[in-house]
Amino acid sequence: MLRKPAEPAEPAEPAEPAEPARGALGGVLQAVLFDMDGLLVDSEPLWFEVECSVMARLEGEWSEADQQELIGGSLPRTVSYLLARAARPASPEDVGRWLLDGMRSLLLSRPLAMLPGAAELLAEVRAAGLPHALVTSSERPIMDAVLLRLGVSFDATVCADDVTCGKPHPEPYLRAASLLGADPRSCVALEDSPNGVASAEAAGCKLVAVPSLVPIPSQPGRMVTTSLRQVDLSMLRVFVADG
Repeated sequence: MLRKPAEPAEPAEPAEPAEPARGALGGVLQAVLFDMDGLLVDSEPLWFEVECSVMARLEGEWSEADQQELIGGSLPRTVSYLLARAARPASPEDVGRWLLDGMRSLLLSRPLAMLPGAAELLAEVRAAGLPHALVTSSERPIMDAVLLRLGVSFDATVCADDVTCGKPHPEPYLRAASLLGADPRSCVALEDSPNGVASAEAAGCKLVAVPSLVPIPSQPGRMVTTSLRQVDLSMLRVFVADG
């Protein structure tokens, strides 16, 4: 789930989504771009626990339906949503800090494992020497805690702190492709949420969706599957080659 902290003092100009880089190798997979929450790790139950805890401090009510409203959304939107249901006042800064501190604490203290098929696909991509990046809407402390617990690394990472506009804006995926020196049109993004799907597709990436809590329909240029166990590198290469 995307959680972005207070806006930076001097925000950078957002990446232009208008036209992907030219000169891509037609039909050749150049890079694989992985989402994190809900795709590599099942962190949504932890977010739900933290949101329930924060809402209890605000003396309001929280449900799974509320959480589903926020999947793939930004931290400011989450904070506003919580405060709109609060029975006692609190500053947005405090609520954001409670969420991030609570989540980081759970990530460092609870068992955390990669979702089925994720470790195998990541290992296959790495063994092939194919550039790969992590593109998460979480903040750097959350991303770092997950990577530390999983013991994995990526050629590049893009988190909420690295962009001006988060998902569903294409900036995160455009930035990841740029860091890898790849054309977004020759990248495959793996996502689990509608906002992540919108971000990757707006950037021009081919998309493999593995829905977690919110259904994602199939459509041209998009592959939808129930598990990363059903995805391997040869499938991704064919997916890009078929256009």
